[in-house]
Amino acid sequence: MKRAEQVTFGGGGLERAAHLRNDAAALDAAWNSPQAQVLLVWRGKPLTRRGAETDPPCGLAWTDPVHPLAAGRRDAALFLGLDPDGAPCFACDLSDWQPEDLDRDALNSFADASEQRHPGLPEAHVFAELRRVMARLTPLEAELAATAKALLSWHRSHRFCACCGAPSDMAQAGWQRLCPSCKAPHFPRTDPVVIMLITHGDSVLMGRSPGWPEGMYSLLAGFVEPGETLEAAVRRETFEETGVRVGAVSYLSSQPWAFPMSLMFGCAGIALSREISIDPNEIEDALWVSREEMMTVFGGGHPVMKPSREGAIAHFLLKNWLADTLD
Repeated sequence: MKRAEQVTFGGGGLERAAHLRNDAAALDAAWNSPQAQVLLVWRGKPLTRRGAETDPPCGLAWTDPVHPLAAGRRDAALFLGLDPDGAPCFACDLSDWQPEDLDRDALNSFADASEQRHPGLPEAHVFAELRRVMARLTPLEAELAATAKALLSWHRSHRFCACCGAPSDMAQAGWQRLCPSCKAPHFPRTDPVVIMLITHGDSVLMGRSPGWPEGMYSLLAGFVEPGETLEAAVRRETFEETGVRVGAVSYLSSQPWAFPMSLMFGCAGIALSREISIDPNEIEDALWVSREEMMTVFGGGHPVMKPSREGAIAHFLLKNWLADTLD
């Protein structure tokens, strides 16, 4: 797919500079560089900025390494890499901070619209849910935010050694955990997921999961199992969820999806029939949507279905399918 890297979180141009991760002197020099910048993250929410008080967040907000909120977390800072100008980029977890009047219900909602502002940061800088701001980030900002969020999620869920159970330590500037007891190394986890544009003639197969917001439908998706190819996963997941058999499968594009730490493999599949028999344990509903009807959905005029979230690979694939630019 010619436009594959135009997907959100892809093609940002970050130089990950893996050769520096185990070089303490080089990392210290990078941290102390006048170009260095630190992204603060609170419970998976990156620090973002807005132009005016009423504007939605429109980009990442960076902090100097000498700022007290960053300097005090130097030992636990993640080295994300170098931007195209060579500026070192780091991330620090601020999740130990407890905001006043915290709305926990909002944090646990599917579409968290709440914002948290730290008193030690500028008024226009707020922590915002990445799904909410991802379409307003530059490709580089999106890649940096996704990398930081996924790495921090992994560290929070893998604090103990999987071999002996002892608490493990962060190593290689956040790109490894090392067990001080049995010396076992552990590396960041990425879960492969297929998301499939299943078509039959001029229609596409859409589904919705229980608990999704009203009107939300998306492309079918599912985790790739051990010992399984992407093609086999597409056919298996489609059949398990809808009873639809799939023939030819082809790869389209991928998207890092830091919710919490997945890699989405966008694939196209040709359905062998249109008969649907959903598994209620998998999905709530599935239906075929014609190209003409999907254009109405994207235009916001459909009476039931809402367009998929901008920035998600489902939106990207459907948009290119409508424009006939999948090749």
